[in-house]
Amino acid sequence: MQIDNVIHEQLVLGLTSLGIELKPESWTFQLISLGIIFICAWLSLRISGLFLTGRMTSLVMKSKNNFDDQLHKFSFFRRSRHIFPALIIYVLSGVLIENISLLVFLQKSALIYILIVAVKASSALLNAIEGTYNASNLAKKAPITGFVQVGKLFVVIVAGLLIISNLLDKSPLLLLSGLGAVTAILLLLFRDTILGFVAGIQIAANRMVNTGDWIEMAKYGADGDVLEVGLTTVKVQNWDKTISTIPTYALITESVKNWRGMSESGGRRIKRSIYLDIQSIQFCDEAMLNEFSNIRYIQSYIDSKKQQLQAFHQEQKIDNQDLVNSRRLTNIGTLRAYMQAYLVAHPKINQDMTLMVRQLPPTELGVPLEVYCFCSDKAWVNYEAIQGDIFDHFLAMLPIFNLRAYQRVSDRPH
Repeated sequence: MQIDNVIHEQLVLGLTSLGIELKPESWTFQLISLGIIFICAWLSLRISGLFLTGRMTSLVMKSKNNFDDQLHKFSFFRRSRHIFPALIIYVLSGVLIENISLLVFLQKSALIYILIVAVKASSALLNAIEGTYNASNLAKKAPITGFVQVGKLFVVIVAGLLIISNLLDKSPLLLLSGLGAVTAILLLLFRDTILGFVAGIQIAANRMVNTGDWIEMAKYGADGDVLEVGLTTVKVQNWDKTISTIPTYALITESVKNWRGMSESGGRRIKRSIYLDIQSIQFCDEAMLNEFSNIRYIQSYIDSKKQQLQAFHQEQKIDNQDLVNSRRLTNIGTLRAYMQAYLVAHPKINQDMTLMVRQLPPTELGVPLEVYCFCSDKAWVNYEAIQGDIFDHFLAMLPIFNLRAYQRVSDRPH
């Protein structure tokens, strides 16, 4: 109170020196005091702006630290400077304002404004933390967007309780004790938030889904890259550039196909079949084998098989002309060996992963020869081009082996 009296006396003396004689409790004196308060608040805003936006910006530009760049990007300093004029109004109003109603209005308004500024500054701070984290290698292990959103929600709830308690002149603890009666309503309102928060913990702990992962969820029409793992929703950019929104808790309650394992492995799988017309399958005669011997990839295979068959026939005393008891190569088996050798020699096929050409059970569409291998180039466009080139070659080679690919033609003559 002594400080208040000194300030009052100095203000009264100043006004008296100007020929204005007023009492501190008069409305004219209060209006002049109010003007002084707002001028001081405006000056504090300008001065703090020089340091927190002007000077601080130059320091941020010179710094190599990424965190202060994120703070500047999300306007943390610009938002924080608004606290100073509110503090000036709160402090000076308690010193200069004698009218109780005006004093209460100014101080309550200042406190509310401080809380709102604190919420906005906290939001900017959390955004800066998230931005710094996402730029680090840790972001590849677990997303923190959901936790950041929880932090923002917590700050808003706390600020809301403080604002209400300030307006009602009640303790925040008293307000919290009264929330028990509306718990069921709050649980209903924040159901998705609570489920998303719990799901976010499990997703982060188990590294189930992360930003940048390619996931598939047919139920939600999602097939693409994860843009954001939020508190309540997960945004997926599909390959047609549309955005699918999935509830966060659905990632732990429903089936999700994550292609991260493929991305982190040494190759992307090629698993495709060529259906051969059964009627084109036949034994290889000597002329065919001589022709196949000129094919680079299976020269050694043909020579080796000839030696094996000759040794078997000699051991079993079987005449090569004995079509029933002799063993002979088939064009489909030779083609399978050629496809295997071609893939082994292909520079874009990972030789350290599973590589085989297998014959599947015959169907009404013919005999499937399935290629199962892994392309070392995992980029989608390159992968499709490599896969297409391989099967273009295999299909074009079928006539060399006297084979035909099955194709159902409705008007084919019988």
